[in-house]
Amino acid sequence: MPKLLLRGGRVIDPSRSIDRVADLLIDNGKIAGLDIETPGDVQIIDATGKIVAPGLIDMHVHLREPGNEEDETIATGTAAALAGGFTSIACVPNTDPPIDTQGTVGLVRGKAAAADNCNVFVIACVSHNRQGKELAEIGQLVEAGAVAFSDDGSPISDAELMRRALEYCLMFDKPVLSHAEIPELTGRGVMHDGLTALILGLGVIPTAAEDVMTTRDIALAESTGGRLHMMHVSTGGSVDAVRRAKDRGVRVTAEVTPHHFTLTDESLRTFNSNFKMNPPLRGAGHVTGVIDGLIDGTIDVIASDHAPHAKEKKMQELDRAPFGIVGLETSLGLVVTRLIEPGHLDWPTALAKMTINPARVLGIDRGTLAPGAAADVTVIDPAAQWTVDPAEFRSKSTNTPFAGWQLRGRADVVIVDGRVKFRR
Repeated sequence: MPKLLLRGGRVIDPSRSIDRVADLLIDNGKIAGLDIETPGDVQIIDATGKIVAPGLIDMHVHLREPGNEEDETIATGTAAALAGGFTSIACVPNTDPPIDTQGTVGLVRGKAAAADNCNVFVIACVSHNRQGKELAEIGQLVEAGAVAFSDDGSPISDAELMRRALEYCLMFDKPVLSHAEIPELTGRGVMHDGLTALILGLGVIPTAAEDVMTTRDIALAESTGGRLHMMHVSTGGSVDAVRRAKDRGVRVTAEVTPHHFTLTDESLRTFNSNFKMNPPLRGAGHVTGVIDGLIDGTIDVIASDHAPHAKEKKMQELDRAPFGIVGLETSLGLVVTRLIEPGHLDWPTALAKMTINPARVLGIDRGTLAPGAAADVTVIDPAAQWTVDPAEFRSKSTNTPFAGWQLRGRADVVIVDGRVKFRR
């Protein structure tokens, strides 16, 4: 494996509060250090004017395989991750069959190794078959390599099951990732409960459906001491609940998606199903609320909730089309364009939410440029201006609401375990 020298870039490593121009040396798949003596036999990558960061991590990705390979495969999803600048992703278990056995964990890990793109960490089911009736074999799944547990796509409605999940996962120091939703309140809803829904005559998904479940799960985490992570937070009320819980010392973390800090429910006026997602796009006040949560640190992580669907599925009527959009290849550009450029976040803070913070939530040894760490590195061109063109996506699906958008900031070079896996 050749030695790599990333020369002259702005090295930002939030895990060690480093932000300066330096040369980064990679040797034998590991980070060797900054500004150290360089051997003669080294491959040089000119990073002048670029940002050299720990490899980006997306902890909320739907890879669809096994069972829905018409939407995405592990090979295409991980290729999309590289194009988006991600060296590591964590895949959620709402596949068919669900990831609730050692065999399915092994299947996903084996296919990811065969694809040989980015690192893939497996999130396994909380309950058998994601039915919310009895716990999955948590210990066996940890043994097989699961890093966290969730029934994402299905809320854990049974409070006693959620309580036991938090207690049991605490034995292995693994987080439970909560999809906060009260199904009885969402019903067959399509969009946020606001004026736009009233005008359009569409079924609604009220904020209370998320806020009530968020509050319940925080109370259970507080009583058990378990590790709770709130997925795709979309309401100001949920942000406030997490903020208060953190002040009390509850072991809770939270994530927000780019579409929830970028778009509002007004987008559904087009009746375009690429704006249909769960949780739904909310009103402008909620967008402000989640941005405030990012600014003050209440929201720890930015994750894409990459949810690919084949074109024919999204072409159905709005009330029948599935929820979700692809996000791996647009996340970084949206963070730069909508958070960094307007001054909501600086580069180190934004990168922390896409590197070391998700690594800490999942308990994985990634997200840092410390000497001896695995050489996962993303070189970012912060000045790159580009147009979102779904025809150029590496993902198998193209269901994005951002087609035609002008974005700024893009991954230029992506290195995984010391190997260059992607060049723009």
